Amino acid sequence: MIQSAFSMLSQGVEGLRPQTLEQLVAGAALLLPMLDVIPNAAIFIKDLQARYVLANRTLVQRCGLKDLRPLLGKTSAQVFPAQLGPGYTEQDRKVLEEGFVLEDQLELHLYGSREPGWCLTHKQPLYNRDGAIIGLAGISVDLQSASETHPAFQRLATVDEHIRAHFNRRVTLGELTRIAGISVAQLERYCKRVFHLTPRQMIQKVRLEHAHRLLHSDLPITEVALQCGYTDHSAFTRQFKASTGFTPRQYRQATGSE
Repeated sequence: MIQSAFSMLSQGVEGLRPQTLEQLVAGAALLLPMLDVIPNAAIFIKDLQARYVLANRTLVQRCGLKDLRPLLGKTSAQVFPAQLGPGYTEQDRKVLEEGFVLEDQLELHLYGSREPGWCLTHKQPLYNRDGAIIGLAGISVDLQSASETHPAFQRLATVDEHIRAHFNRRVTLGELTRIAGISVAQLERYCKRVFHLTPRQMIQKVRLEHAHRLLHSDLPITEVALQCGYTDHSAFTRQFKASTGFTPRQYRQATGSE
């Protein structure tokens, strides 16, 4: 339902190709009643200044608001906590200024309880009939629970356990396929069906969850990187920023851990 709704929004936008963002939003608003009933996906449209011009009820509620109106005209940096908002806006500007398309980006969110929550985010620029970018559309889908009824669940649960036990070192696809007794192609396909993530995203998720916890301690960031399986400090910084919008040091400062 979520993917079909976003597909309808994207295809409709691309097919109509209005000349202005206002015309586009007027058409997309017709889908809003349907988008509002999706509880586990934040769906939105933003203008060239990365300000919200349309959003579904799930996003409105996660911003701590009762209705859409207070959200309109504001950027993510203005409505989300300091640990999150600026990173989202920086991501938006890359889409708006460079035409960058974000696909299946694993992101760590912090909800009202301040507990980490994961989502897969997609963003794409919106073009008018002349080929000029006039805004962006995006969707962040909550990561679903593992599909325990899938026939391959038990062997993939063993893969997940192996990742959680050895994430602090290099984990290869080869060793994961040996554990599961299947090919790389099958492993990729089954992991997406059972855990809704690729094997590499599963490794990344476990490492970043551990990093999130360690960054609330006084452990040096280089040591955090090592304990999370990164021998390259810069690689850790890049991946952490891609998932949270902050470098590890910025995140630590924003959360008051430094």
